[in-house]
Amino acid sequence: MAATFSLIGTIEPFLHCTLKKGDSIYCEANAMVMMESNLELKGKLQGGLMQSLMRRFANDESLFQQQIEAVNGEGDCLLAPTLDGDMQIIDCGKHQYTLSDGAFVAAQIGVDIRAHIQRNLGGAVFGDTGGFMVMQTQGQGQVVVSGFGSLFEIDVTPDKDVIIDNGHVVCWDSTLDYKLSVSTSKKKGIMSNIINSVTSGEGMVLNFSGSGKVIICSRNRDSYQGWLQSILGTSSGGRGGNSGLLGNIL
Repeated sequence: MAATFSLIGTIEPFLHCTLKKGDSIYCEANAMVMMESNLELKGKLQGGLMQSLMRRFANDESLFQQQIEAVNGEGDCLLAPTLDGDMQIIDCGKHQYTLSDGAFVAAQIGVDIRAHIQRNLGGAVFGDTGGFMVMQTQGQGQVVVSGFGSLFEIDVTPDKDVIIDNGHVVCWDSTLDYKLSVSTSKKKGIMSNIINSVTSGEGMVLNFSGSGKVIICSRNRDSYQGWLQSILGTSSGGRGGNSGLLGNIL
């Protein structure tokens, strides 16, 4: 029987993990808040060195993830993501998911989070289909994701495409098709779309089509960071103002 996940608390919850003897889970670096003495925490190159290097390149993650194992008997632990916000437990197996940068919190051992190189590298370079690499789930079990702010599920259907600001996307069904662009405008040409994006205040957007679900978060961490830097810069005499952050390109 695999370790079990549950969320406790209503605002910015903890992830509560219950492990029987011999069970183990893995999680993002520094996610562990509390664990009972029967559990053992260690760093591990999840998926091997090459996958660890690819994850670091794709999402700027630590090479080593945390693995928590019930070595001496059953025990509980509490985990939390780095950023403020909600979490959601999703089931992998029948459906697999693609995760945005920083969304991963924890997973049962039956689930792998693997970096994949985009098939369309030309599109990746020009911002049509995302970055060079994406993170995808494989296997069967539960994975826990987090987002900045509260989370909400959106259903994409064949007759209804959905456009979402890139900074608000947490994860999506891997069967969905998606295109990344700098504007929601229907104008053709990269320059006209860039100009439209700048004048309208849009960032990078993802256009999803097909059938599946997308989990979004209510806040954009890059926009928040830019706002925070502008406030801190003003309070310190005008130094270190807004750095003009780019969108979180997947």
